[in-house]
Amino acid sequence: MSESPPTAAPVCYRHPSRETWVRCTRCERPICPDCMREASVGHQCPECVAEGRRTQRSARTAFGGSAAGRHGYVTKALLGLNVLVALIGLAIAGTGSLVGGGGLFTSASKLQAFGGVVGPPVTALTNGQVALGAFPGLGDVYGGIYDGNYYRLITAMFIHYGIIHLAANMWALWMLGRSLESALGPWRFLALYLIAGIGGNVASVVISPNDLGAGASTAIFGLFAAFFIILRKLGRDTSAIIGVLVINLVITFTVSSISWEGHLGGLVTGGLVGAILAYAPRDRRTLIQAVGCAIVLVALIGLTIAKVASVTA
Repeated sequence: MSESPPTAAPVCYRHPSRETWVRCTRCERPICPDCMREASVGHQCPECVAEGRRTQRSARTAFGGSAAGRHGYVTKALLGLNVLVALIGLAIAGTGSLVGGGGLFTSASKLQAFGGVVGPPVTALTNGQVALGAFPGLGDVYGGIYDGNYYRLITAMFIHYGIIHLAANMWALWMLGRSLESALGPWRFLALYLIAGIGGNVASVVISPNDLGAGASTAIFGLFAAFFIILRKLGRDTSAIIGVLVINLVITFTVSSISWEGHLGGLVTGGLVGAILAYAPRDRRTLIQAVGCAIVLVALIGLTIAKVASVTA
């Protein structure tokens, strides 16, 4: 009577010198301990795990954003950029750009003259002060938005009048930004921040073009409005954010050196963008959100061009 020869042990498909009786639960190829990737049931090979990652949809927030927003990378980057600009101002204009002025805010310096939001040109005088208008013989002249320097609508968001101004806005950005970025995702949050900030600066130059404005508060007020809308959409309590917003509005209209135009402009713009992001229908949501934000941005650009044309015509 003859006996059947013993069956040879399978070998790992990636390491032929290694015998193994374990198989990938997806493709059933033999895998050695070095090739085993733990799965919900059994183990999988590296190729099946990689294929699963490629075909698996990434996690999304309730508003279509990437779950990466929970890390707050954009909020931290905006904080860092504001602080960096403050340090640049310190290097350009000295300690007077951060402290001094005899009040809550410092006086305008060369940094504000270069990047603040203003319609006509301004001159950074040799004595450190800033004058409205072009005076070539008295200092450095910087063209305003009327001269085509539209970059001011963005740079003004990152320039502050002293360390108290900077600290107050950065605290608000830290408190609001992390929650909004987590809910919206990094790119949607960044779009909200920038468009709201631009909206506040456009309102400032349209209503009070001769005021040299600066500060992240145009964007911060937009975050307040968007945060309120997001909370309402999620069915959460909004009493706390309403109280904080009311306090900030009272400060806006009682402190004479604060640009109420910029704050209200940012508030309205942030509310519009927040509503677009929050209430876009799930079907084709990303497209609707992108088009809606683009329409708001184009409208702001149109207001700015119309204002410039009315003055320079």
